[in-house]
Amino acid sequence: MDGTAFATLGLITNRGTGRYYPTKPSPPIPKVFMPAETTLDHFDLAPPERHSFDRAPTAWFKRTGPVLLIGTKATLPLVAAQLRLIEGGPRISGWIAIEDTHSDIHPPYIGALSHLPSLQRLLNFGGAIVCIPAADRPALGRVQAQLTELDIDFRVVPPLEELLLPQGPATTIAAGSIAVSGKPVDVAELIGRTPYGIDRRTVSRILTNKRVLITGAGGSIGSEIARIVATFRPTQLILMERSENALFEIDRQIARRFPDLSRKAILHDVTDQELTISKLKDLAPHAVFHAAAHKHVPLMEDHPAHAVANNFFGTKSIADAAVECGAERFVLISSDKAVNPSSVMGATKRLAEMYLQGLQRGGEGVPPASTQFSIVRFGNVLGSACSVLPIWSSQIAEGGPITVTDQRMTRYFMTIHEAAALVIQAAAIDNDAHNTAAPLYVLDMGEPVNILELARRFVLACGLIPRIKGEPHPAADTAPGIDIELSGIRPGEKLHEELAYAAELLNPTACPGINTWAGSAYTGASPAMLTLELLGAKTTQNREIVVALLKKLVPEMRDAGALAKAEQISARLSSGRFAA
Repeated sequence: MDGTAFATLGLITNRGTGRYYPTKPSPPIPKVFMPAETTLDHFDLAPPERHSFDRAPTAWFKRTGPVLLIGTKATLPLVAAQLRLIEGGPRISGWIAIEDTHSDIHPPYIGALSHLPSLQRLLNFGGAIVCIPAADRPALGRVQAQLTELDIDFRVVPPLEELLLPQGPATTIAAGSIAVSGKPVDVAELIGRTPYGIDRRTVSRILTNKRVLITGAGGSIGSEIARIVATFRPTQLILMERSENALFEIDRQIARRFPDLSRKAILHDVTDQELTISKLKDLAPHAVFHAAAHKHVPLMEDHPAHAVANNFFGTKSIADAAVECGAERFVLISSDKAVNPSSVMGATKRLAEMYLQGLQRGGEGVPPASTQFSIVRFGNVLGSACSVLPIWSSQIAEGGPITVTDQRMTRYFMTIHEAAALVIQAAAIDNDAHNTAAPLYVLDMGEPVNILELARRFVLACGLIPRIKGEPHPAADTAPGIDIELSGIRPGEKLHEELAYAAELLNPTACPGINTWAGSAYTGASPAMLTLELLGAKTTQNREIVVALLKKLVPEMRDAGALAKAEQISARLSSGRFAA
């Protein structure tokens, strides 16, 4: 045989990264057992990005010296046979099967995992090749931890049968679908929802032959709004984003799909008010979709000043600029977390809503804004960046477990495409000429979805069997299983979200899937007063000061820490983990 690597070794992970590096495919291998003294010379297990001296075929083996094989009794003979088919190689010190106990060892097995420290001293091996099925991820983690503690360099080789399965570690995400290892999962089917469509004739009136600006254009919602708007042939599509990579990617996508469309990619942070006004005066957009925001609840609990700066002052900056440049329409993309907020993120989104409502209303010597403002509030978007499906997909690719905070947790969900389409549809609704308030639209999110049930469905849709700790489950004889772990409610989270302050105050609009809040118009602090109150909050490092100010300005805000503690106590009581 020449030095071509056998198929199983065609994918090898680098220690500590979990990344897979392809090598050349090779012909089928007969089932051959390898004696412990077999050696190999010309096999390079180092990943491509390591230093140049690591790229030589014998680099890793020369560096480590003798190596140990660790796996199961099913995987070890095969990986040993595969290694044997490579010409030359290192000395194999022996095999360790993770099933072995102290009394169940015979050649070529040389010990149990518990013997590793003494075996290393005795045999002086410097490396290990580990081959454990992905379904036994906990065992793999224990082996990796032990090897790391002993400072033994190691490489992980997936079993051949896992390479031949249609499932693998790759995850891809597209609007409306997500693929785990090439297996597409329909997001709408997961939540049992039939998406609302878009009335293109109505929407074309505000987009076709218009200059349209989208902030946060590189984000999940912003980029989907951009893709939809592009189909309406605007005079110019303006993509505004502060993340260089995200802006590059959406600009590249639009250029490829709509090569004749005039567009501008603007690398800019909307919190810079003076520059924002200057740019919008030059760009003169007719319509502005404001999607830029901080959205991650636990992260904003630790960085409240950032939430104030981006969610409130970023909105203020772009809204003021829209008025200055005479924009016809401005849409703020808000959140269900703005209703009775229990988090910093929700409170700052509510403050952004209040600013726009005050700006539209005018008062205190300030005339009502000529720009038509509207606010669109909706729940979670499945498949968006860092939402549950991409996180679960990554966790599945890593062998699990996938995490759910609480078995009672529910959320409203819709797909990225449907949410973006309804935001655009809402922008086309003309404001009531007799009402100076900025309308607050609430998307029809359907019924809330239990997160644990969603996790079960997702795991099953990926061809795996969900296993919830503490619950009986059938033996996974036809498909590998994946554990679902309850991790506990995080700071600022609610068990259940709300879409409006009172459901009975929601009235349907002429557009299916879009309701309008019919409660009393906002009469609170003016935009100038909100700005004055919050100026110090965007720069202070004192979390308590910021949170106290948010509670003052948004009196309905509930204490995040107390709420989380109450939810945890409630969870324990309902599960019987507390004595009465």
